[in-house]
Order: sequence, then C-alpha cells, then structure tokens
Amino acid sequence: MATIQKRKLKNGDISYRVQVRLKGYPVERATFHRITDAKNWAQATEAAMRERRYFKTSEAQKHTVADMIDRYLAKVERENPKRLKDVSSVLEWWRDQLGYCVLADFNRSQISQKIELLTRKTVERVDKDTGRKKPVPISSSRVNRYMAALSHVCTTAMNEWEWLENNPLSKIKKLKEPRGRIRFLNDAEREKLLKACLNASYQNMYLIVVLALSTGARRGEIMNIRWTDIDFSRGQIVLHNTKNNERRLLPLTGHALDLMCQHQKVRRIDTDLIFPSQRGDKPHEIKRSWEGALREADIVDFRFHDLRHSAASYLAMNGASLAEIAEVLGHKTLSMVKRYAHLSEAHTNSVVASMNDKIFGGLNG
Repeated sequence: MATIQKRKLKNGDISYRVQVRLKGYPVERATFHRITDAKNWAQATEAAMRERRYFKTSEAQKHTVADMIDRYLAKVERENPKRLKDVSSVLEWWRDQLGYCVLADFNRSQISQKIELLTRKTVERVDKDTGRKKPVPISSSRVNRYMAALSHVCTTAMNEWEWLENNPLSKIKKLKEPRGRIRFLNDAEREKLLKACLNASYQNMYLIVVLALSTGARRGEIMNIRWTDIDFSRGQIVLHNTKNNERRLLPLTGHALDLMCQHQKVRRIDTDLIFPSQRGDKPHEIKRSWEGALREADIVDFRFHDLRHSAASYLAMNGASLAEIAEVLGHKTLSMVKRYAHLSEAHTNSVVASMNDKIFGGLNG
C-alpha cells in the first residue's frame, strides 16, 4: 500500500514524500512538491506492481541514458579495450542526443526521431578525382551500426544491470543496405599486381600480398603477425589480434610457406614482428608501397581489403562451401559470405548432377 507524508522544509516550502510497500517488491520512495503528483505516482506504481507490470521502477528513474552509456563504456574498457575505439565515438553521439533522458522515459519514439536525424547527417570523404574532402550522406550501413551499438548497450542494461525492462530498439527495423561489395582480382590483374609488388618500394610487399590472397587475412591481422605466432611444422599461423577478438588459425602452405621460410632466414633479431617498422616497435606502414604497386599494375577501384574478397572468391570458385569460406575468413555466421554463393553455382550444379547420376543412373534408357 502507499503512504504519503507531508513535510515542511526549512525554507518554508511543502513537500510530499511517498512510500509504496507491496509484498514481493522493494520499497519504493519518491518526493514531490505537489500532492497531485504524489498521488498519481503512488497510484501508478502500486497498480504496476499489482498487475505485474512493475520492473525496477526506481532504477529506471535513477539513471539516464548518459549513465547507461558511461557504465557500458567502462565495462568495454575493462573487458575488451581493443573494442573501445570502435564504439566510443558512436555512443558519444547517442549521449549527446539522448543523454539527458531518464531511462524510465526512454522509448522507441525518441530513438526513431534521432535515427531520422542521423540519416540526414553527412560525413567527409576524399573525392577520388580531386583528392579533396567533400561531405556525403551517411550510408544506411553506418546508420545500422549506430543502432546496433546502442541496442547492445540497452541489452546489457536490461540483462546485466536490470536498469531497463526491455530494449526499445528491438522493434525498430534496420535500414535496407546495398549488397556487399565484391571486387576481386581476375587472373590477369592478379599476375600484374604480384609482378608490381616484386618491384615495390617495400621489399616485403610481395610476401604480404601473397599471404592476403592465400589466407584471406585482413591487413591488420597480417601486419601484426609475430614469429612466435607461426608453427612451421604444422603450417599454421595463429592470429591473436582479430576483429572479433577471438583466436583464429590460418593455414600456411604452398608458395606462402616457401616465402615465409625464406623470409625467416633474414629476419631481424631486435623484434618479434615479421614486418616491423624501422624502429621495430610497431608494424611497417605499407600504404605508400601498396598504392604504388596498384599504379604500376594499372589496377583501379581496388582496396587492400579486396584481397580478402579475392581469396574468398577463389575458394568459392574452387568448390569450397559457404561454411568452409566462413571458417577460413573467421565469420561466425554465413550471412557475410552469401555474397560469394553465385561464384560456386557451377560446383553446386556438378555436385547435384553427380548425386543424381549415382542414384538414378541405372534408370536411364
């Protein structure tokens, strides 16, 4: 039941202290300056408890969206500091937009309004023709990343801290994204690029590109490999610094293994990095050498990350299943590798034809 106490403050003002007690729930208290507000709050809180709609009202009223985001960022910094850089700027935007909002009033309508505002936001991009920065509309995929980041904060607040009863983003639809980019090297382009890498300003550029094409590893993963990560006897590279923060094994075989064995013979002894900078305290910066190789090979509209797409495409065209491609690339789901499905259609057709020939072959003629 609810009780209301009238209290006279030192400055002469009157306040009303409300206390709601109901078996099975913690005691809830609140203070108001008007008796009408006190009665309304007491009635609503008690009704919510009796109808089992009540969920930690006091916690939702004590904390704001800013409090929730700050606690989440502290958790990320403590548990997975590498991820902090990826989410902090996005969540800071949400804090600026909705940080003032008390969690008890945090709802879908407010978030949808900010998402609409976000879709009108622009970001600076370098124009390929002029080399100058120009504002361009934010992409749908980037908007979806903003939504996903806040959604994870809300899920954490709901499941771990019991600050929210539900996730207000759970029923907000993601924006439709364009199909994933698939740019891979054809045979002629691959031959020209590898030849250009042999003549690149950085002598290890050829080995780096071969590793990317043969393993599908990301640029950062390759550049951070250390000699202690390589098991030459098993032909494996252990990646510790991956995008999803999980360890992954890369097969090291064929031409890539031969090149790595040769590179080991001339390795630097002052650092464990395979591709160290001149000082040896961090990986070498390959941007200039990579761009020079692309110009010499006359290859346009191609990024280093497209070497990863090339590796996946070669796997698909050589009969690898989507599950196998996902395993090599380190994807947890098949959604990211479905873009390569059409490249393996010929292999799929041959598998089905072989199966039909085996079980129905004797029935022909």
